[in-house]
Amino acid sequence: MVRELAYAKLNLVLHVGRPRADGLHPICSLVASIDLADEVTAEPSASGHDTIACRGVPGDNLAARALAEFRSRAGDELPPLAVTIHKRIPVAAGLGGGSADAAATLRIANELAGGPLQREELVRLAGDLGSDVASQLDPQHALIEGTGERIERVSLPPFTAVLLPDPTGLSTAAVYAELDRLDGTRDELEPEPLRRAAASPLAELAASLHNDLQPAALSLRPELRQRLDALTAAGAFGAVVSGSGPTCFGLFPDRPSAETAAAELPGALVGEPR
Repeated sequence: MVRELAYAKLNLVLHVGRPRADGLHPICSLVASIDLADEVTAEPSASGHDTIACRGVPGDNLAARALAEFRSRAGDELPPLAVTIHKRIPVAAGLGGGSADAAATLRIANELAGGPLQREELVRLAGDLGSDVASQLDPQHALIEGTGERIERVSLPPFTAVLLPDPTGLSTAAVYAELDRLDGTRDELEPEPLRRAAASPLAELAASLHNDLQPAALSLRPELRQRLDALTAAGAFGAVVSGSGPTCFGLFPDRPSAETAAAELPGALVGEPR
């Protein structure tokens, strides 16, 4: 059996450009990789064909697409696999859980097949699956551009995050459609301010938290504003919606202060950078 961890991510800053001719939105995002993770395991399939088991995610998922696409590009070196995903990252939460699972599945498949795809080929494959998948092939803090294919590793100051997920997820497609309706995209995407934010002390980084998708998420789910306010009231240096939401998070200077805040916020999770 092969085991990989699929780590959640937080969009500390997310800028979204106008949609391209193919409908995809270019982004410029500062992403933190945190220690909240799904577990992905794989072993030979007794059925003779690939299976993906992911409790709480019915039907097909991105990991299944990743495995099928890997087979189409890597030939027949990979035996049939039984893949099991143990979910710890909330589903449809803006934390990149599905993308992380797909990236972990690609890592496992490439290892078991003997490494037929080089790094550049894996990145291209991952980029075809979704904008978050490529950066999760080697999950670290990063500045991400394009549609997720340009990845620059960065360092971040120490922090602890308090996450407020929601039992009802938000569709990424619906949030992007609402963003377009609100005309909330940018004509230009400039990475340098995000680099400066990453290199700043925590208080300055927290003041830089921003998500272009947040107005769209709040338009669809106005009650999320109360969660952001609750995080700020609990002492967060800054609070924002992660990705397409609905998870809201706030940054705290250390774990004790974060745990104190989380104890006052029903359903809160505490995560630290990896």
